[in-house]
Amino acid sequence: MNLFDEPWIPVRWLPGRDGPDSLGLRNLLERCQDIEALDIPLAAAQSALLRVLYALTARVTGLDEDPDGGWMRRRADILKDRALPPNGIEKYVSGWHERFFLFDGATGRPWLQDPRLAVECTESSGVNKLVMTRPSGNNHSWFGHTRDSAPDAPSAATAVLYLLMWHYYGASGKCTARALHGERISEAKYGPLCRSLSYHPEGDSLLVTLLAGLVRPNTEVRREEDLCPWERDEQTDPAGAPPVPVGPCGWWTDTSRHALLLQPDARGARVTDARITWAYRLPGAVDDPYLIWGRKLVRKKGEEAEVEVRSARPAKANRALWRDLDGLLRHRPPEAEGETTTVQPPKVFDTAVELTDQLRVRALGFDQDKAKNIQFVSGLTPATVGHLTDRLADTQVAVGRLRRLGERYGENLTEAVRKAWVLYTGGDPERTGKLVPQAEALYWPAAEREFWARFDRLDRIGDDPDGGLDIRAARDAFLRLARDAYARTTDPLTRTVRGNQAVHEARGLLWMTRPVRKNK
Repeated sequence: MNLFDEPWIPVRWLPGRDGPDSLGLRNLLERCQDIEALDIPLAAAQSALLRVLYALTARVTGLDEDPDGGWMRRRADILKDRALPPNGIEKYVSGWHERFFLFDGATGRPWLQDPRLAVECTESSGVNKLVMTRPSGNNHSWFGHTRDSAPDAPSAATAVLYLLMWHYYGASGKCTARALHGERISEAKYGPLCRSLSYHPEGDSLLVTLLAGLVRPNTEVRREEDLCPWERDEQTDPAGAPPVPVGPCGWWTDTSRHALLLQPDARGARVTDARITWAYRLPGAVDDPYLIWGRKLVRKKGEEAEVEVRSARPAKANRALWRDLDGLLRHRPPEAEGETTTVQPPKVFDTAVELTDQLRVRALGFDQDKAKNIQFVSGLTPATVGHLTDRLADTQVAVGRLRRLGERYGENLTEAVRKAWVLYTGGDPERTGKLVPQAEALYWPAAEREFWARFDRLDRIGDDPDGGLDIRAARDAFLRLARDAYARTTDPLTRTVRGNQAVHEARGLLWMTRPVRKNK
């Protein structure tokens, strides 16, 4: 199976355009102007594949280098042509075709796999370990019930998606043992995107999405140094340090901390076994232009000096995309200056909105912890994000204030419900049964609709010094939603005198004005 030629990527076509349900990499690059979007149900797989597609797009367009400072102009010219350059696609595909076989191929270098594991790993991990939505070993079931004794072999096309997920979202901890210099080691480090949420600009076609998602390289970056893993002549040494990317292609494709080797059936149509283990013993640099990075000073126990800690905003299955929109803004409300965490927006948006302001934001991630995978996270803004341009600084501030208002009354609602429960029962404030989840389930979806409705009415031409936001009306709207949710949630408590008094006393917390929150 050659990934350039065989269909394995599900796509959704633009209205009036037609084609097969799935494409190989070559046809996808050739017809990206006719495709609306990728149609991959696994958010983490889509996030991983987008990074590979960014690298291929940069290679075939020559946008992997910017020696003369004309990168923005050259990218805009490609968009005007409404297609990626056919000659660039053909040149890259013909040059690297042998490195894109999923299994051994002619060179013994299966794509994004390490053939040395056939000798270094004496035991296999199994296909249930490969398919991250399945339980393996003694783990609990997640999406379905499968047994290691009778695994269902996934198709080769499906296996590619999980191969990508392991490289980007692979968990840390125990793994299949790998021999290194006579020592068998079975401890892996977590993948570069593990537990994180990434944000991608999305246009009205896959062509726009891929061009907007590119990151401008520094003028000193050269493609013969900024390598993707399949472009190396020699494989890296697992005993050494992970490679340090020197440009966008490296950051997109060469930060994995896991090594895999897939075993096909006789026909090469399905994957019957897999070896999954660690790739490097030493830690490596982690950076990504699609993550919201936070920096804060912390003082570790027993130490006098504060140190700066940098972390990516995590994926949370129960947190809507609009609540993280402030992290995409380069101009933040003045009241945010008192927060202890400095927020760095995804680097990709520095140049994305310069291509077109008719972009939305696609959020993709994987809610994980050290012990288990919890849920895929995916979201898409229902409005364009032209507000992210530097020309509309006042509107960006308005977006941040609108988000903070929605957050404030949601947090007030949680505190009020918890207080009412404590006054009524005299119990532990952390044990409120179903009341707090019920209140949050009523408030947050309604607050999301209110947020986007007011977001659509914000200033788009830069004439309004307040960014088009009516602060008082927005505050009253979110407060009304909190009051309604509080009344519906606490109504059963009002059937007794004690409960009615508790509900009435705690209700005042809904109007609480919160100080600037110190980020944790």
